[in-house]
Amino acid sequence: MSITAAEVNKLRKQTGAGMMDCKNALQEAEGNMEKAIEVLRLRGQKVAAKRSDREASEGAILSGINTSGTAGVVLSLNCETDFVAQNDAFIKVAQTLLDLAIAEGCETKDSLLSLNFPGSDESVAEKIMTETGKIGERIEIGDFQSLTGDSVTAYIHPGNRLATLVSFSGSVDVSVGRDVAMQTAAMAPVAVNESSIPADLIEKEKTLGKDLAIQEGKPADLAEKISIGRLNKWFKEVTLVNQPFIKDNKQTVAQYVASSCPGAEVTGFSRIALS
Repeated sequence: MSITAAEVNKLRKQTGAGMMDCKNALQEAEGNMEKAIEVLRLRGQKVAAKRSDREASEGAILSGINTSGTAGVVLSLNCETDFVAQNDAFIKVAQTLLDLAIAEGCETKDSLLSLNFPGSDESVAEKIMTETGKIGERIEIGDFQSLTGDSVTAYIHPGNRLATLVSFSGSVDVSVGRDVAMQTAAMAPVAVNESSIPADLIEKEKTLGKDLAIQEGKPADLAEKISIGRLNKWFKEVTLVNQPFIKDNKQTVAQYVASSCPGAEVTGFSRIALS
Protein backbone atom coordinates (compact mmCIF):
# COMPACT_ATOMS: atom_id res chain seq x y z
CA MET A 1 0.00 0.00 0.00
CA SER A 2 1.04 3.63 -0.46
CA ILE A 3 2.55 5.28 2.62
CA THR A 4 2.64 9.08 2.71
CA ALA A 5 5.60 11.18 3.80
CA ALA A 6 3.43 12.70 6.51
CA GLU A 7 2.75 9.26 8.00
CA VAL A 8 6.44 8.37 7.90
CA ASN A 9 7.35 11.66 9.55
CA LYS A 10 4.73 11.17 12.27
CA LEU A 11 6.10 7.73 13.13
CA ARG A 12 9.63 9.07 13.05
CA LYS A 13 8.74 11.80 15.54
CA GLN A 14 7.11 9.27 17.85
CA THR A 15 9.91 6.71 17.79
CA GLY A 16 13.05 8.47 16.57
CA ALA A 17 13.63 5.65 14.09
CA GLY A 18 15.13 6.32 10.64
CA MET A 19 12.96 7.32 7.68
CA MET A 20 13.35 4.01 5.83
CA ASP A 21 12.77 2.00 9.01
CA CYS A 22 9.56 3.94 9.62
CA LYS A 23 8.40 3.53 6.04
CA ASN A 24 9.06 -0.21 6.08
CA ALA A 25 7.34 -0.61 9.45
CA LEU A 26 4.25 1.26 8.18
CA GLN A 27 4.13 -0.88 5.07
CA GLU A 28 4.39 -4.04 7.14
CA ALA A 29 1.63 -2.72 9.43
CA GLU A 30 -0.50 -1.70 6.42
CA GLY A 31 -0.50 1.93 7.53
CA ASN A 32 -1.59 1.28 11.12
CA MET A 33 0.48 3.58 13.31
CA GLU A 34 0.20 1.53 16.53
CA LYS A 35 1.09 -1.69 14.71
CA ALA A 36 4.04 0.06 13.06
CA ILE A 37 5.37 1.08 16.49
CA GLU A 38 5.03 -2.55 17.58
CA VAL A 39 6.91 -3.67 14.46
CA LEU A 40 9.82 -1.39 15.39
CA ARG A 41 9.72 -2.62 18.97
CA LEU A 42 9.76 -6.26 17.89
CA ARG A 43 12.69 -5.49 15.64
CA GLY A 44 14.47 -4.17 18.71
CA GLN A 45 13.67 -7.35 20.62
CA LYS A 46 15.15 -9.43 17.81
CA VAL A 47 18.30 -7.34 17.77
CA ALA A 48 18.54 -7.58 21.56
CA ALA A 49 18.15 -11.36 21.43
CA LYS A 50 20.85 -11.69 18.78
CA ARG A 51 23.23 -9.45 20.71
CA SER A 52 22.47 -10.68 24.22
CA ASP A 53 25.97 -12.09 24.51
CA ARG A 54 27.58 -8.77 23.56
CA GLU A 55 29.02 -6.64 26.32
CA ALA A 56 27.42 -3.20 26.65
CA SER A 57 30.54 -1.66 28.16
CA GLU A 58 30.31 1.79 26.57
CA GLY A 59 27.66 4.43 27.14
CA ALA A 60 26.81 7.78 28.67
CA ILE A 61 26.80 8.43 32.41
CA LEU A 62 24.88 11.45 33.62
CA SER A 63 23.85 12.87 36.99
CA GLY A 64 21.57 15.66 38.11
CA ILE A 65 19.52 17.03 41.00
CA ASN A 66 15.97 18.26 41.51
CA THR A 67 15.05 21.93 41.62
CA SER A 68 15.23 22.08 45.43
CA GLY A 69 18.67 20.48 45.48
CA THR A 70 17.57 17.79 47.93
CA ALA A 71 17.56 14.71 45.69
CA GLY A 72 19.57 13.48 42.75
CA VAL A 73 20.02 10.63 40.31
CA VAL A 74 23.06 9.23 38.53
CA LEU A 75 22.54 6.68 35.76
CA SER A 76 24.35 4.93 32.98
CA LEU A 77 22.76 4.25 29.59
CA ASN A 78 24.98 1.57 28.12
CA CYS A 79 25.68 0.50 24.55
CA GLU A 80 28.32 -1.58 22.76
CA THR A 81 30.52 0.98 21.03
CA ASP A 82 32.06 4.36 21.72
CA PHE A 83 30.73 5.52 18.34
CA VAL A 84 27.14 5.18 19.54
CA ALA A 85 27.96 6.47 23.04
CA GLN A 86 29.17 9.79 21.60
CA ASN A 87 26.18 10.19 19.28
CA ASP A 88 24.10 13.26 20.17
CA ALA A 89 20.83 11.35 19.75
CA PHE A 90 21.99 8.65 22.18
CA ILE A 91 23.10 11.23 24.77
CA LYS A 92 19.76 13.00 24.34
CA VAL A 93 17.92 9.78 25.23
CA ALA A 94 20.14 9.37 28.31
CA GLN A 95 19.45 12.97 29.34
CA THR A 96 15.71 12.48 28.88
CA LEU A 97 15.84 9.39 31.10
CA LEU A 98 17.77 11.32 33.76
CA ASP A 99 15.36 14.26 33.68
CA LEU A 100 12.39 11.90 33.89
CA ALA A 101 13.85 9.99 36.84
CA ILE A 102 14.52 13.23 38.72
CA ALA A 103 11.11 14.73 37.94
CA GLU A 104 9.28 11.58 39.05
CA GLY A 105 11.44 10.96 42.11
CA CYS A 106 12.55 7.50 40.96
CA GLU A 107 14.57 5.59 43.51
CA THR A 108 15.22 2.43 41.46
CA LYS A 109 15.90 1.43 37.86
CA ASP A 110 12.69 -0.62 37.73
CA SER A 111 10.58 2.38 38.72
CA LEU A 112 12.11 4.35 35.84
CA LEU A 113 11.62 1.55 33.32
CA SER A 114 7.90 1.42 34.07
CA LEU A 115 7.30 5.12 33.36
CA ASN A 116 6.04 6.52 30.09
CA PHE A 117 8.84 7.92 27.93
CA PRO A 118 8.19 11.66 27.35
CA GLY A 119 6.55 12.49 24.04
CA SER A 120 5.88 8.84 23.30
CA ASP A 121 3.23 6.18 23.82
CA GLU A 122 5.98 3.80 24.90
CA SER A 123 7.24 2.97 28.36
CA VAL A 124 10.91 3.61 29.07
CA ALA A 125 11.57 -0.12 28.74
CA GLU A 126 9.80 -0.18 25.37
CA LYS A 127 11.63 2.94 24.22
CA ILE A 128 14.98 1.33 24.99
CA MET A 129 13.91 -1.70 22.96
CA THR A 130 12.92 0.55 20.05
CA GLU A 131 16.29 2.32 20.26
CA THR A 132 18.00 -1.08 20.21
CA GLY A 133 16.27 -1.88 16.93
CA LYS A 134 17.06 1.54 15.50
CA ILE A 135 20.74 1.57 16.41
CA GLY A 136 21.44 -2.14 16.03
CA GLU A 137 23.34 -2.44 19.32
CA ARG A 138 22.48 -3.78 22.74
CA ILE A 139 21.23 -0.86 24.83
CA GLU A 140 20.34 -0.95 28.52
CA ILE A 141 20.29 1.08 31.69
CA GLY A 142 23.45 -0.35 33.17
CA ASP A 143 23.39 1.29 36.58
CA PHE A 144 21.02 3.57 38.47
CA GLN A 145 21.51 5.22 41.86
CA SER A 146 19.55 7.86 43.72
CA LEU A 147 20.44 10.00 46.72
CA THR A 148 18.66 12.42 49.05
CA GLY A 149 19.82 14.90 51.68
CA ASP A 150 19.49 18.43 52.97
CA SER A 151 21.76 19.33 50.06
CA VAL A 152 22.75 17.19 47.06
CA THR A 153 25.36 18.04 44.43
CA ALA A 154 25.93 16.36 41.05
CA TYR A 155 29.07 16.24 38.92
CA ILE A 156 29.61 14.87 35.40
CA HIS A 157 33.19 14.42 34.28
CA PRO A 158 33.84 15.62 30.71
CA GLY A 159 33.18 12.82 28.22
CA ASN A 160 30.16 11.39 30.08
CA ARG A 161 32.09 8.31 31.28
CA LEU A 162 31.98 9.17 34.99
CA ALA A 163 29.46 10.97 37.18
CA THR A 164 28.83 11.39 40.90
CA LEU A 165 26.35 12.57 43.50
CA VAL A 166 27.14 13.71 47.04
CA SER A 167 24.62 14.37 49.81
CA PHE A 168 25.08 16.60 52.85
CA SER A 169 23.33 17.40 56.09
CA GLY A 170 22.90 21.13 56.40
CA SER A 171 23.30 23.82 53.78
CA VAL A 172 26.31 23.65 51.47
CA ASP A 173 27.63 26.25 49.04
CA VAL A 174 27.47 25.19 45.40
CA SER A 175 31.24 25.45 45.00
CA VAL A 176 31.87 23.32 48.09
CA GLY A 177 29.41 20.68 46.97
CA ARG A 178 31.03 20.57 43.53
CA ASP A 179 34.49 20.24 45.06
CA VAL A 180 33.44 17.20 47.09
CA ALA A 181 31.60 15.69 44.10
CA MET A 182 34.78 16.12 42.02
CA GLN A 183 36.81 14.57 44.85
CA THR A 184 34.48 11.57 44.74
CA ALA A 185 35.03 11.27 41.00
CA ALA A 186 38.81 11.56 41.20
CA MET A 187 39.56 9.50 44.32
CA ALA A 188 36.89 6.76 44.06
CA PRO A 189 36.17 6.25 47.78
CA VAL A 190 34.48 3.02 48.83
CA ALA A 191 32.50 4.51 51.73
CA VAL A 192 31.61 7.81 53.39
CA ASN A 193 33.31 6.92 56.68
CA GLU A 194 34.65 3.95 58.62
CA SER A 195 31.28 2.94 60.04
CA SER A 196 29.77 2.58 56.58
CA ILE A 197 32.39 0.10 55.33
CA PRO A 198 31.03 -3.48 55.29
CA ALA A 199 32.48 -5.59 58.10
CA ASP A 200 33.61 -8.35 55.74
CA LEU A 201 35.61 -5.84 53.68
CA ILE A 202 37.32 -4.52 56.82
CA GLU A 203 38.16 -8.05 57.96
CA LYS A 204 39.54 -8.90 54.53
CA GLU A 205 41.79 -5.83 54.53
CA LYS A 206 42.95 -6.56 58.07
CA THR A 207 43.83 -10.15 57.15
CA LEU A 208 45.73 -9.01 54.07
CA GLY A 209 47.74 -6.58 56.20
CA LYS A 210 48.59 -9.26 58.75
CA ASP A 211 49.56 -11.82 56.10
CA LEU A 212 51.81 -9.26 54.41
CA ALA A 213 53.55 -8.47 57.72
CA ILE A 214 54.15 -12.19 58.36
CA GLN A 215 55.55 -12.55 54.83
CA GLU A 216 57.93 -9.71 55.70
CA GLY A 217 59.21 -11.81 58.61
CA LYS A 218 57.33 -10.15 61.48
CA PRO A 219 56.21 -12.35 64.43
CA ALA A 220 52.47 -13.02 64.70
CA ASP A 221 51.81 -10.67 67.64
CA LEU A 222 53.63 -7.79 65.95
CA ALA A 223 51.99 -8.61 62.63
CA GLU A 224 48.60 -8.10 64.31
CA LYS A 225 49.58 -4.61 65.47
CA ILE A 226 51.02 -3.76 62.07
CA SER A 227 47.79 -4.85 60.39
CA ILE A 228 45.82 -2.44 62.58
CA GLY A 229 48.12 0.40 61.57
CA ARG A 230 47.76 -0.48 57.90
CA LEU A 231 44.01 -0.74 58.32
CA ASN A 232 43.83 2.79 59.76
CA LYS A 233 45.91 4.07 56.85
CA TRP A 234 43.55 2.29 54.45
CA PHE A 235 40.55 3.95 56.14
CA LYS A 236 42.03 7.36 55.31
CA GLU A 237 42.52 6.34 51.70
CA VAL A 238 39.09 4.88 50.99
CA THR A 239 36.65 6.84 53.16
CA LEU A 240 35.51 10.08 51.56
CA VAL A 241 35.43 12.26 54.67
CA ASN A 242 38.90 11.12 55.77
CA GLN A 243 40.64 11.48 52.42
CA PRO A 244 43.03 14.42 52.04
CA PHE A 245 41.17 17.15 50.18
CA ILE A 246 42.55 17.23 46.62
CA LYS A 247 42.79 21.04 46.54
CA ASP A 248 44.49 21.26 49.93
CA ASN A 249 45.94 18.02 51.27
CA LYS A 250 46.66 19.61 54.64
CA GLN A 251 42.99 19.08 55.55
CA THR A 252 40.57 16.21 55.10
CA VAL A 253 37.35 16.45 53.14
CA ALA A 254 35.40 16.55 56.41
CA GLN A 255 37.53 19.44 57.66
CA TYR A 256 37.13 21.31 54.38
CA VAL A 257 33.34 21.01 54.49
CA ALA A 258 33.14 21.97 58.18
CA SER A 259 35.36 25.02 57.75
CA SER A 260 33.60 26.20 54.58
CA CYS A 261 30.02 25.49 55.65
CA PRO A 262 29.74 25.31 59.45
CA GLY A 263 27.34 22.61 60.61
CA ALA A 264 27.37 20.72 57.31
CA GLU A 265 28.57 17.13 56.92
CA VAL A 266 28.88 14.63 54.08
CA THR A 267 26.21 11.95 54.49
CA GLY A 268 26.43 9.90 51.30
CA PHE A 269 27.68 9.58 47.76
CA SER A 270 27.07 7.68 44.54
CA ARG A 271 29.63 7.11 41.81
CA ILE A 272 29.21 5.40 38.44
CA ALA A 273 32.05 5.01 35.96
CA LEU A 274 32.75 3.12 32.76
CA SER A 275 35.81 0.92 33.04
